[in-house]
Amino acid sequence: MAALPPLRRLLALRGHRRLLSTAPAASSSNPTTPEAVLYDIHSLSKDPSQALAVFRRSAAAGQPVSSAAYNLMLRTLASHPSSAQRHFWPFLREMQEAGHSVDQGTYLAALASFKKASLTADYASLTEHYDKFRKGGKSATAAAAEAVRDHDAAGLDSRLADIGLLPLTETTVITVLRELREHPFKALAFFRWAERQQGYTHSSVAYNAMARVLGREESVPEFWDLIRELKAAGMHVDIDTYLKLSRNFQKRHMVREAVELYELMMDGPFKPAQQDGPIIIRRISLGPSPALELVNRVVNKFEAVWGVKTKELLDGVHRALTSNGKFDEAAEIVQTMRDQGHQPDNITYSQLVYGLCKADKLEDARKVLDEMEAEGCAPDLKTWTLLIQGHCSAGDVDRAVQYFTETIEKGLDVDADLLDVILKGLCIHEKVEEAYSLFVEMVDKAQLRPWQVTCQRLIGDLLRVNKLEEALALLKTMKTCKFPPFADPFPPYIAKHGTVEDARNFFKALTMNTSPAPAAYLHVLKLFFAEGRYSEAQDLLYKCPNHIRKHPHVTKLFESIKVESASAS
Repeated sequence: MAALPPLRRLLALRGHRRLLSTAPAASSSNPTTPEAVLYDIHSLSKDPSQALAVFRRSAAAGQPVSSAAYNLMLRTLASHPSSAQRHFWPFLREMQEAGHSVDQGTYLAALASFKKASLTADYASLTEHYDKFRKGGKSATAAAAEAVRDHDAAGLDSRLADIGLLPLTETTVITVLRELREHPFKALAFFRWAERQQGYTHSSVAYNAMARVLGREESVPEFWDLIRELKAAGMHVDIDTYLKLSRNFQKRHMVREAVELYELMMDGPFKPAQQDGPIIIRRISLGPSPALELVNRVVNKFEAVWGVKTKELLDGVHRALTSNGKFDEAAEIVQTMRDQGHQPDNITYSQLVYGLCKADKLEDARKVLDEMEAEGCAPDLKTWTLLIQGHCSAGDVDRAVQYFTETIEKGLDVDADLLDVILKGLCIHEKVEEAYSLFVEMVDKAQLRPWQVTCQRLIGDLLRVNKLEEALALLKTMKTCKFPPFADPFPPYIAKHGTVEDARNFFKALTMNTSPAPAAYLHVLKLFFAEGRYSEAQDLLYKCPNHIRKHPHVTKLFESIKVESASAS
């Protein structure tokens, strides 16, 4: 097999090309397919009124408006406060009257939109509506899904025939497939059963619903077999299915599948948006050793369709090269940016800093920041954070602290991310006391709000080095920040190493408006007993509030010890 061309050669200038629009018209070649209707709605997702007008025209013209189109339209309406308030609920009623239900993805997306827009009443109403639908009487589709889950393929025909699904409809099939989304092989068995039923033929909507279920690690071969079958039937993966599959592949680190799906879509009539290529390259680059062959393939398709090399695409390629330690090729990409009128920015330089730190070229990474300033591009907080993180990972925490101080001196506002990076680096390299002092300086004095996980991790490290007092102070800080109390590591530590007074201080740190729950006291007392520290447990009991001393579970605990003592004597 011939070697793949280097990315820098692939991205060399090839003469002037026409800048294509960011959303190529695709549906005109086949305006009556369900895929085309979805594509038109999706292309207008930022303008719900226009999208709704397209939906209405499609329905009035007798074009196939599927359940997927209804759900996409509903998500689009929910995404903008004005359209959510004016059109969402009438459209939902119309959707139900047409026999379609809200799928889980649409429900969650709409909830997120309502929460973001502070549409509290709509949020509550949709939650109630969806819960009522899910808890409603058991439908034939729900019964069918249960039957498929509980029976093997051999007994499926007779079992499903008794449920009352026939005659089959497209809506019935996709509803059952949706119920079986966590069982890809069971769903495929139902899909094959459905295609054998008289009077029913799978449409592209059913194929796309099946593809969404199969798009996971255990069913990759079956997924691509289905895609080939879909194509052979003259159908296409619709844009909504593509977006869901692509997100799922990237989330599951199935980057090869994401690239192959991207190529399939770019070769078809329903092309993804321009930003999809750079997004996929970025996901590839996040791996420990980014596959440049996959980056190459995305770049090939991107250039073949769009005819341009955007700053986002070049940044993606640059990220992959620097992460792989190919700094010479990365420098040529930067030069290509300049030649095309794109100035390297903090995104570009921070990728180089990350790659150099990953390659243990720490001094070179620091020089990048000086070069940035010389070129008039002041390093931002993210760039400094990557430099500090690189030094922490390499074990040079003293230099990391020096750069942390330098970041503050340059007037940048430290955020919770950078604080977490530097504290984690200090603790990993056994500088826990220094980490706590820095935490106090930044949080208690400079009023920086930390992440909850930062506090939890630091408490664990403080207890590991027997700094109970500091850990308790940090527990109080969490209370001030209105974080849930992180009490778990304290009782075992106190029962093993602490005193009665330490236990009392722990309960004080947990106290909000009222004393901690009886269960908290009982847990500590039990652990004292488990450590054989009966006298300390007795002393602690005397200093507990009256309602704790008289609590039946506490009384039972101490009576059990008396019984054991009497038996032993």
